[in-house]
Amino acid sequence: MARRSSNLRFQPSGGSRAAQVPVGKKQKLAIERLAGDGRGIAFEGGRTWFVSGALAGEQVEARVLSARSQTVEARAERIFIASSERREAPCMHADRCGGCNLQHMPHADQLALKQRTLAEQLSRLCGVQPDEWAAPLAGPEFGYRRRARIAVRWDAKARQLQVGFRAEASQDIVAIDDCPVLVQPLQPIFRALPALLRSLEKPQVVGHVELFSGTAEALLLRHTAALAEADLSRLRAFCSEHSAQLWLQGEGQPQPEEQSAELGFELQRWHLRLAYRPGDFVQVNGLVNEAMVAQALDWLAVQPGERVLDLFCGLGNFALPLARQAAEVVAVEGVEAMVQRAAGNAHNNGLDNAHFFRADLSNPLASEAWARGGFTAVLLDPPRDGALQVVRGMSELGARRLVYVSCNPTTLARDAAELVQQGYRLRRAGILDMFAQTAHVEAMALFEKPET
Repeated sequence: MARRSSNLRFQPSGGSRAAQVPVGKKQKLAIERLAGDGRGIAFEGGRTWFVSGALAGEQVEARVLSARSQTVEARAERIFIASSERREAPCMHADRCGGCNLQHMPHADQLALKQRTLAEQLSRLCGVQPDEWAAPLAGPEFGYRRRARIAVRWDAKARQLQVGFRAEASQDIVAIDDCPVLVQPLQPIFRALPALLRSLEKPQVVGHVELFSGTAEALLLRHTAALAEADLSRLRAFCSEHSAQLWLQGEGQPQPEEQSAELGFELQRWHLRLAYRPGDFVQVNGLVNEAMVAQALDWLAVQPGERVLDLFCGLGNFALPLARQAAEVVAVEGVEAMVQRAAGNAHNNGLDNAHFFRADLSNPLASEAWARGGFTAVLLDPPRDGALQVVRGMSELGARRLVYVSCNPTTLARDAAELVQQGYRLRRAGILDMFAQTAHVEAMALFEKPET
């Protein structure tokens, strides 16, 4: 793959205002390089064009998806001159579905793009590079996704329910009868789902559908009005045929049809099972998730007598394995329901040295009772907006080792700059390929503070 130029530039607008570019217009473009999200960048008509489905060095015909004064978003529809790195997309729906936007790129090149994106964000926003780059943590290219949300929409004019995934930059639904990124147990459910939903007496009340796979398979149906009894019977029979739990959600929280039903996933190397409910955050890639937890524990190098802090702990994905090694784990989460679920998971796995607390992690931590006494090590796994307030008070917690797990390289780099200012050194960093075939970048970074 052609390397990105270090001399980043954007097309000047010129002396007069450029004419509006209409949505749907087709334009021939020469792609100069790739953006961090994998889209090709071209310069035409006084604007910078971001073109999905294109590679550096290619000449393409692209259709406009949206346009602003200086930028245009488009999608490549014809390739006149192809890059030698281009591959045939394994999924027949790749040219329309908005889900997997890098299938035309070999997996090794996808990993290189993500690595480069992380390095550039750290260099630009933090001004540092790690002492050591870790090898990308990757799993299978396909068959990895254990959770999926299916879009549905009632077409009143055609009197038909549309079922599939959203198209790129559109509310249109692409009808898909096979999705190669789903784990194998969900494939037969996914293939049979459209026919089931269209057979309902009141398909217009279906809001969306989610599929789950772990210790059990499950189907969650969100409905906007009461379901007809005949439709409930169809749903129950379908789930029974596919050995899947049925969960329903009206105005309140999701509820299982059978009260004893439980969803969960395993962390096999620590002999742990974590229960969850639809709506809880669970990593979609089970294999990479377990490898990620193992790498985090390896980097933290927690010893048996140490006290460890896990912030944004969720269901206990990191806290419970940490409790297998540490003397005590203090785990903190902002959502009370998740705190209760995590505490239940610790109890069900026989762990009494993991203690869970609710706190607003956008506020300073030093005043919290659980923060007293200090910590040897800290693990952070924040949402996309990062953990700036938390890292600003990190020195007060006394930890000299910190692992930061990120789903957004931009906020990781911003927070890394704050940690460096506090005397931490970025020892190691690397990407986590949680979403193969997409440009989404997850990363892990190890920070250490030298003894004074």
